[in-house]
Amino acid sequence: MTVSIAFSGKGGTGKTTLSGLLVKYLVSRQKTPILVVDADPNYNLNEVLGVDVQTTLGEAREKMKSGDVPSGMAKNRFMSMKVEEAVEESDDYDMVVMGQPEGQGCYCAANTLLSDFMSRLTENYAYVVMDNEAGMEHISRLTTRNIDHLLIVADPSRRGLQAASRIKQLADSLSIGARSIHLILNNVKEPPSSQLLQVVEQAGLELLGSIFEDETIHEFDLQGRPTYDLPEDNPAVKSAYALFDRIIE
Repeated sequence: MTVSIAFSGKGGTGKTTLSGLLVKYLVSRQKTPILVVDADPNYNLNEVLGVDVQTTLGEAREKMKSGDVPSGMAKNRFMSMKVEEAVEESDDYDMVVMGQPEGQGCYCAANTLLSDFMSRLTENYAYVVMDNEAGMEHISRLTTRNIDHLLIVADPSRRGLQAASRIKQLADSLSIGARSIHLILNNVKEPPSSQLLQVVEQAGLELLGSIFEDETIHEFDLQGRPTYDLPEDNPAVKSAYALFDRIIE
């Protein structure tokens, strides 16, 4: 049975880094096979993982929508072929990038085919890890599979928590059927105060835990090094693993 975990949060909270660390965690625990889905239009999870992306599903959707399908090829066959081409394979996991958002015009037919093929694709994996932008309407459109765990990443500020609360409200209003929704406070400088925890509670959020700011992650990012290569004894990695232990059986 496939278990799906999705990350969401406003830009700059570190959700993409944490998505990569979850992949690292699952590989270290031998919980494979894993499908990694980058559903953020401004995708860069591949850089966190150190993976080269050749094509995206958004490109395939654009071609089908514009009628750029080889003569004599059925549209469902074309989309199936493009989904297969978009899957980047590695020794430990496979990855697919959604890519650009929808442009002008109707994408209903293309989205229906993508949803169908994505649902079939995910059935081949034990775990699916999704990195998303703050809005999650595209999840409800592009997959018929429910999300088992939604992890909302936020910085430890009132504004950050307000954004996290809006994401939870959006998730509750969409048909993603999340079994659990948790908040992760990232890049904290000190343990959450009682006042901050009160704000979390008032926002209707369930705190999974906190991860302290880590200079090594910043160094890796500046140097263009995949944070997937961080050593497992790194404090942020150890903290992330401890949080993942709480939701991964």
